[in-house]
Amino acid sequence: MYLAKEVKAEIFSKHGKSANDTGSAEGQIALFTHRINHLTEHLKNNRKDYNTERSLVKLVGKRRSLLDYLIKKDILRYRAIVKELGLRK
Repeated sequence: MYLAKEVKAEIFSKHGKSANDTGSAEGQIALFTHRINHLTEHLKNNRKDYNTERSLVKLVGKRRSLLDYLIKKDILRYRAIVKELGLRK
């Protein structure tokens, strides 16, 4: 797999509460963003890979749902994660 355990733990420790906190919205959003960036690079080289394209669209939808949840739950956490990951311009 393209994502090693250490990289995943680093993402969750940086954006979540701890390396073992895989359930926090911020950690999941950060992981989805990492995967989305990886799939985007893959699709630049393999533009006819429609299964990956579908997976990418589903991941973007999941991330959007988590971001919407975070807006409703705590706007400050939403603003922090968006700024940290650079999701908006």
